[in-house]
Amino acid sequence: MIVDPLTFLAFVPAALALNLTPGADMMFCLAQGMRGGPRPALAASAGVSAGCMVDVTLAGLGLGAVVAAMPHLFDAIRLAGVAYLVFLAIKTLRTPIGATGPASAVRPSRAFRDGFVVNITNPKVILFILAFVPQFVDPARGNVLGQFLIFGGVIAVGGFLVNGAVGYFAGGLGKVLARSARVERALRYASASVFGLLAVKLAWESRA
Repeated sequence: MIVDPLTFLAFVPAALALNLTPGADMMFCLAQGMRGGPRPALAASAGVSAGCMVDVTLAGLGLGAVVAAMPHLFDAIRLAGVAYLVFLAIKTLRTPIGATGPASAVRPSRAFRDGFVVNITNPKVILFILAFVPQFVDPARGNVLGQFLIFGGVIAVGGFLVNGAVGYFAGGLGKVLARSARVERALRYASASVFGLLAVKLAWESRA
């Protein structure tokens, strides 16, 4: 087996604790659920997990160190993520929750893409994985990339379940509450505020 079974058993609760810690991914899926309902929330969570696997692969290949050593590349990726979150905030403000029609409906495919893009445009995710996962990787067993992918898969699956559940229940409640025009507007503003605050958080943390 590529990964030592005892090491794997020790990693699972550590990864679960990580998944249960409220963070940018969880808040993003919460906002997507409030904005579009349960299905887009689950799709956004899947997109975040897919982005996580890309991050794990890059970290396993050692590209996280390249990002850390090249501040200009780091800044370019960071600014792309900030710009995309600002775009989502503005779009959310302009799109009524539960509105009908192809121009305003939140498609799961779009929510998946949003989650994926937001995740991979945060270089700090790669750097965090590069700091966390190697603690459980044993170079003596060989296939370091394979070990990264296994541990990353645990984080991705756990993240999908936790973030998906948060977004799903928020989406179900949001669709019920959105039947009131006043509440719908408040939920829309709240979702847009989350996207905006995530953009500020990403910009501030990366600068720091």
